[in-house]
Amino acid sequence: MKRTLATALVLTVATLSPLHAAAWDEVNLTAPGWHGNGIAYSGYRAGQHPDRGLYPTQSQILEDLKLVAKFWKVIRLYSADQHAADVLAVIAREKLGLKVMLGVWLDGKPEKLNANSLQIVRAIRLANEYPDLVAAVNVGNEILVSWSDHRLTEDQAERYVATVKAGVRCPVTIADDTLYWRDPAGKLAKDIDFITMHTYPMWNREDIDTALTSTIHNYEVVRAAQPGKTVVIGEAGWATFADSPKTLPSAATQAKQLRYYQELTAWAKASGVTVFIFEAFDEPWKGNGTEGHWGVFDGSRRPKQVMESLHPELANSQNTVLNAAQGPQAAPVSTKKD
Repeated sequence: MKRTLATALVLTVATLSPLHAAAWDEVNLTAPGWHGNGIAYSGYRAGQHPDRGLYPTQSQILEDLKLVAKFWKVIRLYSADQHAADVLAVIAREKLGLKVMLGVWLDGKPEKLNANSLQIVRAIRLANEYPDLVAAVNVGNEILVSWSDHRLTEDQAERYVATVKAGVRCPVTIADDTLYWRDPAGKLAKDIDFITMHTYPMWNREDIDTALTSTIHNYEVVRAAQPGKTVVIGEAGWATFADSPKTLPSAATQAKQLRYYQELTAWAKASGVTVFIFEAFDEPWKGNGTEGHWGVFDGSRRPKQVMESLHPELANSQNTVLNAAQGPQAAPVSTKKD
């Protein structure tokens, strides 16, 4: 995809809200050409931690989802745990109109086998308890790519997928990096209903000028490698603070996050591709580095630049929001949109 097309798409979206969303009658992640804006949601706030059983309250989840439901139709969850159960309960009780791609967190280490089994059982139960809300079940997150620290063998993954497919009525997928899905020899593509791929130009030390071109290239490579399968982008985003050798610190600004969001969502709508933005809120439990700063809101639920025009009531002041969202020791960001 040439840069001229990316530029044209930016001009097309210039007159739209940064969060222009399609109107849908139904969420269908398996349908070729079906387009929907999605977002990854993890509601853990300061002092909360998924591995320690310190979960957000349902009132906190409701506060989050009222923000999310204003602009997105589908949210992605990562684990079939208490947090997921609370999210689904809140959506059902409050009639928020959100659909969920429910996650199953898997780890290939031998000592995690019991935890994996519990995740599978809970995911099947939740999918069947909320059949009108769970649009798909995602069996494992980055469990197949070579660099994963919780990698499974393809045979292990196949068995887990088969178990979930036998227990639920909704579509089943696996979310993994472009590096796995671009290999036609990968065994798991044949077992799932649609492919969920991740693509992060920023993690490859790219800056904003090549970001959309790189994203589109990765998508097209996966489509070519997996013909006949609908491909959903399950994670694509832009951090507002970076301190990793895998990223360019100068790339991590709110203005660049805004630009990437606008370019990506314009292309997705024009091309009939569903994208889950990573992510709704910064995650303090991941630490002070790059991993914790991908949200379009900061950890205190204040809007970053991509959201400011839509939520001016949430900002105490522009400087407070910018500094809080940028992360530790980050330079202030110009308020001029790229």
